[in-house]
Amino acid sequence: MSPLDVITGAYSYTGRFVAPLLLQHGRKLRTLTNHPDRQNPLYGQIETLPLDFDDRGHLVAALRGADTLYNTYWVRSNHGAASFEQAVRNTGVLIDAAREAGVRRVVHVSIANPDKSNRPYYRGKAALEARVRASGISYAILRPTLLFGHGDVLINNIAWFIRHLPVFAIPGDGQYRLQPVFVEDYAEQIVAAGLSSENLTLDAAGPERFSFEGLVRLLRDAMGKRTALLRVPPVLALAGAGAVSLALRDITLTADELRDLMDEMLISTEPSTCRTRLSGWVYEHEAELGHQYASEVNRHYRVNLGLG
Repeated sequence: MSPLDVITGAYSYTGRFVAPLLLQHGRKLRTLTNHPDRQNPLYGQIETLPLDFDDRGHLVAALRGADTLYNTYWVRSNHGAASFEQAVRNTGVLIDAAREAGVRRVVHVSIANPDKSNRPYYRGKAALEARVRASGISYAILRPTLLFGHGDVLINNIAWFIRHLPVFAIPGDGQYRLQPVFVEDYAEQIVAAGLSSENLTLDAAGPERFSFEGLVRLLRDAMGKRTALLRVPPVLALAGAGAVSLALRDITLTADELRDLMDEMLISTEPSTCRTRLSGWVYEHEAELGHQYASEVNRHYRVNLGLG
């Protein structure tokens, strides 16, 4: 009989790359999600149940019999009813339910450098890492840097702005660094960690580092655009991002995200663990970069913005 795994958000960005790999490994799969995607080819292959943090009994029942829980649940920012504090509480409920249900192993998605910032996003991530380690369940904690790949938000949307605007604003001097990691490499690392039994905390980072301005130039050159790059004070960049967010009815960039970027939180201090180079990938996929705006709000709240 095939082992049963449970993943939160199999139709989410990370989850939709992890789930097929688990199926390929012969695992039976169940997802807990509040955004079932009936058009996704995965929908007919996996059991789909609601992710209800207010019903502990439901969570325990959904997790009972599972070998491994792959937890990708989190929120990007405080928006509407969602908050970091709520996400921490919800994840704690999920981990406690996994322990009660007898789950063998938890693979928990975190973020690179969670202990290097006291801003709410990172503080919440650090708290949940501690919660996972204290749970008594075998665990793997994965710490990605900046994800890129088909349908990502940040790199795709930078490309979208380059395609649609004559000028792209670079906050500050643009020399702060980031380290993109290919989402499919990351998914492979997640699955490998789940199939292990050793307690692990691993960074997931690509083989290249770029300055932010260098990354924007790479995307611009790969797409053959002539968009001018203009360095502006960070406060002016945030004001512009706020105006764009209102126009697009989305979250383009928050003040904390800009601080994290400029503080170089999106790089790893560990040796690279993933092989795919962004510098090659963007030229192979330049035709698809930035053609469709990827709305963070739409992704999580299913608002149809109709942006091509």
